[in-house]
Amino acid sequence: MNGYRKLPLAAAISLALAAPLAALAQAAPEDIEDRIQVMADPLGDRGPDDLVRPVSIVVGEELERRRAATLGEVLDGLPGVANSDFGPGVGRPVVRGLQGSRVQVLEDGMGTSDVSREGADHAIGIDPARAEQVEVFRGPATLLYGSGAAGGVVNVVTRRFDPDFSDDLRVDGRFSYGFNGNDKQGRLGLEAPLSNEFVLRADYNIRRTDDFDINGFQQVGQTAGNEDTLRISSIDTDSASLTGLLRGDWGFFGLGVSYWDTDYGIPANFDARPRDLGGQSDDFERVVADSLRFDLRGEWLEPLPGFSAARLKMSYTDFEQEEAEFEFNRSPEGGFLDERVVEADFDNKEWDTRLELVHDPIANWRGVVGLQYTDRDFSADDPRGADRGFYVRPNVTRTLAGFVLEELPTNFGRIELGARVERVRSNPEDVIGSRVQGITQADGSFLALPERLDTQSFTPFSLSAGAVFEIGSDYHARAMVTRAERAPSPEQLFAFGRHAAAGTFEVGDPNLDKEAYTNFELGFDRHAGPFRFDATAFYNRVSDFIFLASEDDGTGNPVGVNDIGNRAGEGAAAGCEPGAGSLCRLRNQLVINQQANAEFYGVEFEAISQVATGRIPLDLRVSGDYVRGKLRSGDNLPRISPMRLGLGADTSFGDWDLSIDFQRVFRQTNVAEAESETGSYNLVGFDLFWTPVLFRNAQVFLQGRNLLNEDGRRHQSFFKEDAPIIGRSFTTGLRFQYGG
Repeated sequence: MNGYRKLPLAAAISLALAAPLAALAQAAPEDIEDRIQVMADPLGDRGPDDLVRPVSIVVGEELERRRAATLGEVLDGLPGVANSDFGPGVGRPVVRGLQGSRVQVLEDGMGTSDVSREGADHAIGIDPARAEQVEVFRGPATLLYGSGAAGGVVNVVTRRFDPDFSDDLRVDGRFSYGFNGNDKQGRLGLEAPLSNEFVLRADYNIRRTDDFDINGFQQVGQTAGNEDTLRISSIDTDSASLTGLLRGDWGFFGLGVSYWDTDYGIPANFDARPRDLGGQSDDFERVVADSLRFDLRGEWLEPLPGFSAARLKMSYTDFEQEEAEFEFNRSPEGGFLDERVVEADFDNKEWDTRLELVHDPIANWRGVVGLQYTDRDFSADDPRGADRGFYVRPNVTRTLAGFVLEELPTNFGRIELGARVERVRSNPEDVIGSRVQGITQADGSFLALPERLDTQSFTPFSLSAGAVFEIGSDYHARAMVTRAERAPSPEQLFAFGRHAAAGTFEVGDPNLDKEAYTNFELGFDRHAGPFRFDATAFYNRVSDFIFLASEDDGTGNPVGVNDIGNRAGEGAAAGCEPGAGSLCRLRNQLVINQQANAEFYGVEFEAISQVATGRIPLDLRVSGDYVRGKLRSGDNLPRISPMRLGLGADTSFGDWDLSIDFQRVFRQTNVAEAESETGSYNLVGFDLFWTPVLFRNAQVFLQGRNLLNEDGRRHQSFFKEDAPIIGRSFTTGLRFQYGG
C-alpha cells in the first residue's frame, strides 16, 4: 500500500514536467480518427466501413487509453477479443475463442516471426509501445495472410514505413509510472527529414517492473504462505528501431532494422524457507528472449500497364529464447541460489516475402493478386544434451502461396470475392538417443517417441464471398461466407516432451490432417449520427479441429507426468517417497494434440450514444460478446473465453477528459475434461487526461485499473490456476509531441 501514498507526488511531478516539454510544441495535431485507413487491406485505400469482414481499429485517443505492455492487454475488451496471459510478461490476443497459431500477429503487414504460436508462456515478439494503430480482423482471414489466420489477424501499424512526413523535425515521447509493481515505462521517437524525399525514423522503448500486487493468494485453493504478491512476475523489456525511407512521385522505398529484448518471470508460488515456516516452491522459471529483424517495404505506382500499384514487403527475423530454472536451497532467510539451469533453448530464423499487384478495374471489378513465400527454420532443444528430452524437434517449414481479392461496386453496396492456395512443407530432423521413451496414453497403450519422422506436406485452399448492403446513408448490412483450410503447425505435428516454463508435457501428432473452417457471418451497423452501433453474429463449423486435450486423473485434476513422461507409479516415478525430487516430481500437465469436428458460434456488439453536448458533453457506451466452442460430439473445448458485458462513459470539461469503464466477466461453466470452472468478476477503471490549452501537444494522464481489486481468473489462460489478474493499479504519466 505504500505505493499509493506516492500518487499525489508523482502526479505533481508529471504536471511540472508537462509545461517545459509542451512549450516546444507548435500546433495541435489533426484528429487522426478522421482519416482512418485499414493498412492491412490489400487494396490499400479502404476504411473499416468499406470492408465486408468485421474489423476493429484502435487508434488515436482510444489507443492512448488502451496503452499497455502486451498486445493482449491492449486489445482486451474489444468485441470478440480477450487476453490470454501467462503472467504480466505474456499477453496474447484470443479472437472468438481461438488463440496461438490460429491468430496471426503482424507488424506493418508482416508476421512477427517469433515462437509464440503454440507456447502459452511465450511472449509475442513485438513492443506495442511503437503502435500508431492496431487492426483486428475477426473470423477466418486466410485469404489475406495465410492459414495461420484461421481465427483472425491482428496488425500493429507503426509510422516506420509511412511515406507521409513534413519538413519539420518531430520528437514524441511517453513516460509513465505504475504504482502496482513499480512499473516504469518510457518511449522516445524521432522523425528527421533530411530532404523533401528522405526521412530517418528512430525510437527507443523501455520497461522495468518489480513483482506485481494481487488480491489474496496466488494459487487456487491456497490457504497459507505468500499473499497479495504475484511472485516472480517482474519484467525488463527494451526495444528500438531505425528506419530510412525514400519517397517520390513514383512511390516509396524503405529499409529498417528493429530490436526487441525481454526478460520476464513465469509467476510461481516461490518461497524457499523451510516448509514449517510457510515455504512453498523452491524453484522458479524465467524467460529471456530477443529478436533482431530487418524489414524492406516498397510501393511503386503504375509499375505495369493495367496495374495501379505494386507492393513488395520483405522481412528477416532472428529470434532466440531461453527458458531457465532457478533452483534454491531452503533456509530460514528465504533460501539461496543453488544453480541456474537453462532447460529449453528456442531459435527461429524466418524469411517472409510478399508481393501484391493492384490491377485497374476490369468490367468494374478492382482487386489485387499476390504471392507470398515464407521460410522458417525452427529448433527447440535442451542445451544440457539431446538425451535430456526436448519440446519440439527441429524443423524447416516452407510455405508458398498465391491469392486474389476482388471487389465490385454495385447500386446496393459492394460485393467481395477472394481465394488463396498454399503449399506447406514441414521437414523435421531426426532425434536420436533421447531419454524420453514415450508416454502411456489414457487407454493404457504406450506411445513411443519416434526417432524419425517423414516430411509433412499440405495444400490448404480457401474461398470467400461477401457483400455490404447500404441501407440509406446511415446503415450497413453485411453477409459473408468463408471456406478456409489451415495446415497444422509444426508444434502440433512434432511436439513430444517437456515444455519447462509452461509446466506441460506436450505430445504432437505427425498424422494430423488439415483443419477446414466453414464460417457464416451476418452484421448490421449504424455508422453515422448521435447513436451508432455495430452487431455481428457468426457460426464457424470446423472439420478436424486440433486442440490440446488433458486427461482426468480420476479426481477432476489433469494427469501429471515427470520430466520424461512417466505417470505416477511407472518408470522413474515408481517407488518414490512423498516430497522426493528429481524424476519423482509429477510437475508437468500431460496435454496431447487431438483432432475432432468442432463448432464455434457467438455474437459481438458495441454501441455509443451521444446523450449530451455543450460545455460538458457525455457519451455512453455499451459492448459485449459471447462465444461458444464445443466438439460436435457435444463435449466442451478447453479455454474458451467467457461471456462479457461492458459499460462506459466519456465526458470532458475544459482541458480535462474523463472516461469510466465497467466490465462484467461472467462465470465459465462450459469446461472440458480435467478443466476447472472459473468464477465471474467485475473490472472497473478510469482514464483522466489533462491537455493544457496553451500546450496542445502535451498531455498528462492518470489511469486506474481493477479498482475493485478483484481476484479474477482468466478462463482462456493455461495459467489461471496459478496466477490471478493484477490487483488494483494506478498509472500516471506524460505524453508529448514536438513538430512534425
